[in-house]
Amino acid sequence: MNIHEYQAKRILKRYGINIPKGDVAYTPIESRRVASRVSSRGPWMLKAQIQSSARKKGYFLEKRTGSGGGIRKIQKRTEIIKNAEQMLGSTLVTIQTGPKGKTVSRLYVEAYSRIEHAFYLGLAVDRVNATLTLLAANTAGDDITNLAINHPEKILRLPLALEGKTNMPQVKQVMEFLKLSSKSGNSLKRLINGIHRIFLDYDATMVEINPVGVLKNGILVALDAKISFDDNALYRHPEIKRLQDDDEANSRELLAAKYKFGYSEFDGSVGCIVNGDGIALASMDMLSKQGVGTACFLNVKGGVDKDKIASGIKIIVSNPKVEGILINILGGFLRCNLIADGIVAAASEVGLNVPLVVRFEGTNKEEAQEILAESKLPIVMADNMEDAVKILISKMEAME
Repeated sequence: MNIHEYQAKRILKRYGINIPKGDVAYTPIESRRVASRVSSRGPWMLKAQIQSSARKKGYFLEKRTGSGGGIRKIQKRTEIIKNAEQMLGSTLVTIQTGPKGKTVSRLYVEAYSRIEHAFYLGLAVDRVNATLTLLAANTAGDDITNLAINHPEKILRLPLALEGKTNMPQVKQVMEFLKLSSKSGNSLKRLINGIHRIFLDYDATMVEINPVGVLKNGILVALDAKISFDDNALYRHPEIKRLQDDDEANSRELLAAKYKFGYSEFDGSVGCIVNGDGIALASMDMLSKQGVGTACFLNVKGGVDKDKIASGIKIIVSNPKVEGILINILGGFLRCNLIADGIVAAASEVGLNVPLVVRFEGTNKEEAQEILAESKLPIVMADNMEDAVKILISKMEAME
């Protein structure tokens, strides 16, 4: 589950992390009132609250919204209402939303922070090494995703303990990598410890501050914030569950949740169906190494039957970004033959207009392969994950 920037910043503040003064507004008049409260004079930041990155570079579908994106620096108080009117109720399109975009129903009005420079800081799970990993990078106007793909050496990856606090040698390592002044040391330690505790206390899957701003006095401030939570742990955090914005969930996410499947969308072209978080990340990583991105993945871990699997495949097929489908199943409790039956049922009903490659390993593997072979459908089977990815990419390239 994801939350909005303003909600994430309220959590950061409770953990002693500096944030610019700001508040949420739902109308143009309220936007101006909030601006007056957070700062007696400008500039101010006016931020569209949709759950997407790259809001500043996004654009609105409506003609009345002017030339600004989803994050605007407002110099004069008289400009606040005009810009708020342009943004509220309009559809903001970013690289993450797809061409349909998302409707802006609220704005975050924030005091402008004058900073010396900025950097990226995030905390995520490294499922391969079974640890939490702190990510830090001097983005300097570059996109963190671009760095991860094209310049991974520019990102520091530092494992953190599941308990306890970040130690000073780790803080110094981050400071040296980011080339921060010693006067930022205590502020950096507080920031890292804060997101570390948030991650553990709320069963988060990702905490990201992009960017962290460095003030003239060395103090660090979170200029943006994003937190994702483990859906399976929300029963322990009803206060977090209440923050969910149902309007943000698209129809595919809602349908996947109905079948108790995990579903996430990205910016690539391959739809993945997997049965576990580890195999999902491994599949995405292998696709990325071959220069292909993931459009979405559907995690069907747990109890399933033929009809549920068929419904899951239909969800993947309905995503317009999907140009190829990779089904990567490591069978255990989940029997491979059930997946095969679901594939045949879905493909027979909706047809296959994109390449589909399947890799099975585990319970009833041979039976599953026989089911697919006898179906006479244009489905390719692979012996291992690497071969499956290479075959799929070659099939996709052949269709271009």
